[in-house]
Amino acid sequence: MNAFSNDPDVYRTLLESTRAIPWKIEWATMEFAYIGPQIEQVLGWRQDSWKTVGDWASRIHEEDRQKTVDFCVAQSMQGADHEADYRALTADGEMVWIRDVVHVVRNPDGSPQALVGFMFDISERKKAEDKILQLQKELEALSYQDALTMVANRRMFDTILEMEWTKARVTAQPLSLVLLDIDFFKAYNDRHGHPQGDACLRQVARVLDASASRTRDLCARLGGEEFALLLPATGVLAAQEVARRCRKLLAQAAIPHGGSAVSEWVSCSMGVGTVVPGVHDNVRAFIETVDRRLYEAKHGGRDRIVGGPA
Repeated sequence: MNAFSNDPDVYRTLLESTRAIPWKIEWATMEFAYIGPQIEQVLGWRQDSWKTVGDWASRIHEEDRQKTVDFCVAQSMQGADHEADYRALTADGEMVWIRDVVHVVRNPDGSPQALVGFMFDISERKKAEDKILQLQKELEALSYQDALTMVANRRMFDTILEMEWTKARVTAQPLSLVLLDIDFFKAYNDRHGHPQGDACLRQVARVLDASASRTRDLCARLGGEEFALLLPATGVLAAQEVARRCRKLLAQAAIPHGGSAVSEWVSCSMGVGTVVPGVHDNVRAFIETVDRRLYEAKHGGRDRIVGGPA
């Protein structure tokens, strides 16, 4: 065992037979004392082209270079072992994700004497991590989307409403809300069937989404046949105009409704409210006010709009 452990050729053979890339840098000169031949297979740069720390730094992607160098230098000066992930440039201009695992060899006084470590090609791992991250983002997006109509769901509505309420209070701008119900929707389902009812909800959602045409406008399905339009920076008259446009577009869609008592086509009842939130105003109270107006529209004959300043 002693002969084996003292044979440098054995160690070199072991190091150079792994997929990890061993290396050593002398701290005083910032020059490579050694780097494994595996570097040519992974990055394409000749083994003898790794002379100094500058060669290493120049072969890091420019977007990762400064932060990686600064981090590694700071950790090394403190004598702290560390790891760094970065994108390395290959000799033919491609890119490989590298993980550098660094050990600091220190002098008796604690100052750095040398850095030794291993480079690992983690490109496949990064691809898998990026795929998982993308799936997580897609799942998060789905969690804010109504699965049937593909507009925002109640969760998204509550989140955006809180944000827009705060923004409107800070900027002293008006915030408008339209709450609406499809008239006699239960009778629609009873007459036409639930699959056709789902199709109706999708059609109505498309109409409403088209009505909320600005980037910050939000169309959401709150549940069942109830929808909401959140209209930031929208005054009383403009909110009323949006509600009328919804009613007009829905009439133009001419979705047959054999169970309605007010129209042969699908119609809706709307409550509209506008407020410039003050420090003492409450967002839930605002919603309740608009909801009462929706109730008035429904019980006042349906297929109508009730609204104004909240």
